Formats: sequence, structure tokens, C-alpha cells
Amino acid sequence: MKTPRNPSPRDLESLLRGPKPGLAAQLDMAPMPPPGTMTFEEAEGSSLKAAVLILLYPRDGASHIVFIRRPPTSLHHKDQIAFPGGQIENGEDRVRAALRETHEEIGVPSAEIRVLGEITPLFIPPSNFCVYPVVGVAERPLRFIPFAQEVAEILEVPLALLLDPDHVRRETWKLERGPVLVPFYEFGRHKIWGATAMILSEFLALVR
Repeated sequence: MKTPRNPSPRDLESLLRGPKPGLAAQLDMAPMPPPGTMTFEEAEGSSLKAAVLILLYPRDGASHIVFIRRPPTSLHHKDQIAFPGGQIENGEDRVRAALRETHEEIGVPSAEIRVLGEITPLFIPPSNFCVYPVVGVAERPLRFIPFAQEVAEILEVPLALLLDPDHVRRETWKLERGPVLVPFYEFGRHKIWGATAMILSEFLALVR
């Protein structure tokens, strides 16, 4: 079956109301061995909470997803590719946190984003965060204003590229915990891996 390159917001919203691919799809892009085995259900009560936004928007007639590269001075996940997002503040829900952080980090006002739903949370053992991914769309091409203290670079990645299995790679890296087989999505010189790749894997499985 041919994969749609430009899924409509209505189709995505309908998919997000139904069963999610969940942990099984996330694990397709998990480093091996993983940094931990706790699921978000097990860790939710004792972990920190963060929300990220998977933001789709049109560019040159095709759907794109925006990512950021964290600066080398970041407390967690320095120099890694991530979705815009951050810690949920007291009194915030997940959606409000994802929209606030997106505005702060890349300058997109909440009014330009239509929230469609959420996918499965993911626990990240190295930083002790449970991350709640929110999915949103914008109807028009977006103008990004990166906040330099938190964003070193903005990446606009075509959805079709991410859906293409030819852009999935696996390499053995020497990390602090030893040799690790790391799957990643390749976009030019960039490698989208770790928690971002795991969250993205579930979203792409849903789109397929």
C-alpha cells in the first residue's frame, strides 16, 4: 500500500483517537542495549514531566516536521536533535506546555497551531523524564525565530523523507555506557536518534 505523503489533519486527528502503535513502535528505534527497561507507566509517579510538539506544516507543497538541535551547553541531551518542548510547569497540562515551549524555543504562536491529539508517552532513564508527545498542524508555512540559549539550529524535515526506509541507518557508537547499536534517521549531516527517534517511530507507524 502506498504511504500518503501529505496526510490530512482530519485523517491524523481520527488516527490519534484510535489505538496507538505504542511501545512496540518506539522500540524499533531504541538503542541496544537500552539505557533502562522501565516503561512510562512504571516511572510516571517518580519522574519529571516534559511535553514536546510534533508540528506538521506545509513547505513547497509537502508536509514537513520541525526539529531543533540542542546547543552544546544544554543540561540534557546536548547537541542532539529534538522536537520543540520542555518541562511541564506547575498548573500546566501537557498540551499547554508543548505549545508554550514551542513558542519560546522557535517563535511559533499557539494561535497558528491546531492540536490534533497525543501519542504514547516515553520514559527517558538518563534524564529521568517522562515525555508526552503532542501532535499539531499549521495550515501555512511557518516562520521560525530560534531562542539561541536553547536552540542551536532549526531543521525542517520533509515527512516523505522520514517515511522512506532508505533514510534509516544503524551504527555502533561508543557511548559512556559502552558500545551501543544506535538506529537513527539520517537527514543530511544530521542523525535523529534516541528518545526523539523513538517518539518519531511511533508517529510514523501511525501515519503509515
